[in-house]
Amino acid sequence: MTAPAKPPLYVVENLRLDMVLPGGPLALLQRSDRRVLNILDDISLQVERGETLGLVGESGSGKTTLARAMLGLLPISSGKLSMNGQELTPGNMAQLRRATAMMFQDPIASLSPRMRVGDLVTEPFIIHGPRPADRAATARALLAQVGLPPEMAQRYPHELSGGQARRVCTARALALEPAFVIADEPTAGLDVSVQGEILNLLADLKEQRGISFLIITHNLAVIRHTSDRIGILYLGRLVESGPTREVFRAPAHPYTASLIASEPDPDPRRRRQELAIKGEIPSLLRRPSGCEFHSRCPIAEVICHQTRPSLRQIAPGRSVRCHLAG
Repeated sequence: MTAPAKPPLYVVENLRLDMVLPGGPLALLQRSDRRVLNILDDISLQVERGETLGLVGESGSGKTTLARAMLGLLPISSGKLSMNGQELTPGNMAQLRRATAMMFQDPIASLSPRMRVGDLVTEPFIIHGPRPADRAATARALLAQVGLPPEMAQRYPHELSGGQARRVCTARALALEPAFVIADEPTAGLDVSVQGEILNLLADLKEQRGISFLIITHNLAVIRHTSDRIGILYLGRLVESGPTREVFRAPAHPYTASLIASEPDPDPRRRRQELAIKGEIPSLLRRPSGCEFHSRCPIAEVICHQTRPSLRQIAPGRSVRCHLAG
């Protein structure tokens, strides 16, 4: 008799996140004339155990906002978040935060300038417990896991290089042995050689510890190298998802195809396809009607201007939000 399959590690179902914008000075007194800005809408995704999910989109697409909502740092307006088959509520959010960790986009800014590295990487034990019997030895062990020498524990954040700061943030994220780590632009601002070192480090941690990762980036080369599956965000909505290899081989949504076509190719013999994205990403204050990508889409038809598409499955494990995708 086979054991029942375990549920996905983390599940997002129909998530919506709104923000209330105040009106003018009179509205502040009367509490009227307020607008609701929809930041994220109808997002459903799941992260399997031991896999890496890549989240891609232009700046302003909602990637970091979604990550913060998944960690309970932003309140969602509707929808459901679950981890290990258990719905996450304000009452059990402490349990979530101990089992998850986030690597922020700016590693130096995320580290207190008043604390030494050794204290920074062991601070999660002070917050969540239990406190280690030998904090200094624990700090040295965590630093060794990310390839840093023990003397690094005595340094302050301003004394670190970009790659060293990334490794310190990784050590801090691993302190409580989380099952799920969100990495926001883990290679931003690093030299190519250092980027490779950081990505290989994350891959080794995934292999050795079975950690699930959500990697947020606009760098498609990073997604190719690290991710098992990929999700594409546009204006706070998931427009395509599927296995990374299949999405890169045959993108279903025009936005995905444009992103891939605009990726630099190191081979000078191959010319980049001319499918660049036209114009700027629209403002959330003035969402386009119908499909929000229609104003920039090279193949948009009348239905795209008038009717908003729903997310539909086009193959096992692949979904797309587009009227014209086959």
